[in-house]
Amino acid sequence: MRLNFSTSLMKEVVDNLKDDAPRLDSILMHMGSMYATLSKFEKSLDVYQRAVYIMERTYGMDSTFLVTPCLGMAKVLGSIGKATKAIETYQRVITLLESSRGTKSKDLVVPLLSLANLLLKEGRANDAETHFTRVLNIYTELYGQNDGKIGMAMSSLARVKCAQGKSDEAIQLFKRAIQVMKDSNYLSPDDNIMEKMRVDLAELLHTVGRGQEGRELLEECLWITERYKGKEHPSLVTHMINLATSYSRSKNYADAEHLLRRSLQIMIKQKGTDDQSISFPMLHLAVTLYHLKKDEEAEKLALEVLRIREKAFGKNSLPVGEALDCLVSIQTRLGRDESELLELLRRILNIQEREFGRESEEVLVTLKKIVYYLDKLGKKDEKLTLQRRLSVLSKKYKQMVNY
Repeated sequence: MRLNFSTSLMKEVVDNLKDDAPRLDSILMHMGSMYATLSKFEKSLDVYQRAVYIMERTYGMDSTFLVTPCLGMAKVLGSIGKATKAIETYQRVITLLESSRGTKSKDLVVPLLSLANLLLKEGRANDAETHFTRVLNIYTELYGQNDGKIGMAMSSLARVKCAQGKSDEAIQLFKRAIQVMKDSNYLSPDDNIMEKMRVDLAELLHTVGRGQEGRELLEECLWITERYKGKEHPSLVTHMINLATSYSRSKNYADAEHLLRRSLQIMIKQKGTDDQSISFPMLHLAVTLYHLKKDEEAEKLALEVLRIREKAFGKNSLPVGEALDCLVSIQTRLGRDESELLELLRRILNIQEREFGRESEEVLVTLKKIVYYLDKLGKKDEKLTLQRRLSVLSKKYKQMVNY
């Protein structure tokens, strides 16, 4: 509230000042930063543009005084989706710095990184690689090969290699980056940046079928968080769920169950028993218990997830459809009433049709289940109608696969 009041007061003052007013450019840059912090990007852009205009007239078009407002303006342009103008502005900043301080100045790092990250976001991985490589070269020349900043630059290049589909190169870069960061003690082991690098590498290793290596990294993440933050800290939950997911993929459901129970206990202690966030590890646990053939407990958890999600998201929401799908699988094996199962499947179908479309693959799978139960219950008329629809949809997907 106080920050909003401050910007309003400053705007009133600067609007009445002429462009040649003393230190107006500095005030405008400060306002641009404040507006950006408040996510008032259009206002931020306006004051940055005015600051640049004043400084161009005062210091000339090639002055390095333009670097700060241009950087602020480029960041705002990127935030509001004007990527082309943002890229042009970053390139202008780089040209200004190269002209005045040389092509290997450490002052180039910030605009090069900002430009590279924007290019990567825009799907221009090859262009981004050029700028990230320049940063790596600048850091190497200034600090040597074993400085933590080198690890940061390698991590950025690893993300580029991922985007280019070069998984092996990305893995090697991530590993080297993490090792350099460890050896240099550049960041604390529990730092968010280090954590993200380990998680990104673990995810990549799982993607290429190297699940055991990925699990070792996720176990390291969990161990570090426990050591630095305690065994009941809320930030443990994400690592537990990630690791449980990895265990489930390798069919190690017993270890997955243990982690999911711990994560659920932490979340309930933090959020209570009705918060929608607890439904996600709870449903994961229900699925895990189903695989362990602990169907009675799995059913209780799935019903509880359904209750929480219906209240939080509405009875026809996608999260409710996910819970219903799990519940149907469990109750089918428990031999629950087939008419009730059919009604649950109809609810799932309605949700999927709305969320994914009437010809989606999800709808195809659910239609097969409904037709199966209609046949068992002797509802021939309903079965024939849906069977025709199922036949058309099946042919469509078969053609797509063959194509």
